[in-house]
Amino acid sequence: MVVTGDAAERPLTTRVVGERRPSVVDLGGRVDLGGLAGVLAGAAAVVVGNTGPAHLAAAVGTPVVSLFSPVVPAVRWRPWGVPQVLLGDQLVACAGSRARSCPVPGHPCLDTIPVAEVVAAVDRLAPVRRNQEVAG
Repeated sequence: MVVTGDAAERPLTTRVVGERRPSVVDLGGRVDLGGLAGVLAGAAAVVVGNTGPAHLAAAVGTPVVSLFSPVVPAVRWRPWGVPQVLLGDQLVACAGSRARSCPVPGHPCLDTIPVAEVVAAVDRLAPVRRNQEVAG
């Protein structure tokens, strides 16, 4: 597993990785856009919010598990052209608000996603990528 983020997110990526997870690589603040594209291209699947890296992953052909807040409609703004699983309650109060910061206390659209559901989505998508590589 690889964790990425920009330089400002380095304290978060470091905390996510922690000392107890030696098999996780922390690239927070260490790759530029081209480097991120390379990391995403090498992944069997990615877990990402509805942000630019989700679309970059799709552009390089990597399946996406998108933790998608409903501030914009998923039908229009989700990653395109790759296998994907969208997680997140699309019917909460902030739906369609285009808010950049969550206007609803507790982030109900994303905070209620169980980790097991994210893992199951990755388990469903990662073999798809591997099978595409074998067939290609």
